[in-house]
Amino acid sequence: MAKGSVLRVAELPVTAAESVVAEPLRLDIGCGKTKMDGWEGIDAIDFGQKHVHDIRKRLPWVADGSVSEVRSSHFVEHLTGTERIAFFNELHRVMKVGATAQIVTPNWSHACAYGDPTHQWPPMSQWYPLYLNKAWRDVNAPHAPYTCDFDHVVAGSWDQAIEGRNAEHKQFAMNSYTNAWRDLIVTLTKKA
Repeated sequence: MAKGSVLRVAELPVTAAESVVAEPLRLDIGCGKTKMDGWEGIDAIDFGQKHVHDIRKRLPWVADGSVSEVRSSHFVEHLTGTERIAFFNELHRVMKVGATAQIVTPNWSHACAYGDPTHQWPPMSQWYPLYLNKAWRDVNAPHAPYTCDFDHVVAGSWDQAIEGRNAEHKQFAMNSYTNAWRDLIVTLTKKA
């Protein structure tokens, strides 16, 4: 069977139009100069990516439930609190059920969260994904104007000063010291 063709019951002939398999739509929001194969870059500044668009506005060309994967690295911290709410609600609108979004921001307890004067308040903490989960929000923050519903996994990257230390030391440092946990890496999964 030729690459890209579709297997049909009883091996019916396949036309060229039928054999095209749509690639998953994968968005890199706030991509900057990064060019990743297979990803559609979106940034408000023209770095040569596919879409020059201010993400604070709706993604008008993206249909509901059409995005398979999202990544956004060191972008969300540049949005105000109100803009972040709209951003996560818009992600939920465009993502397929079960699709994932990896959001990387400076962790609130690291100096890099405060070093760039274009970062908005508040800095991002491991608490923010809780607000993106409807069940948690219904009990703990019914006032929050989110419409999204995501499950999440929180991870992080370590500051170079403690990168080589053992896991016990890293855990203690993460909970006790500033400048230990550099980046907050949150993976969101869209619920039904």
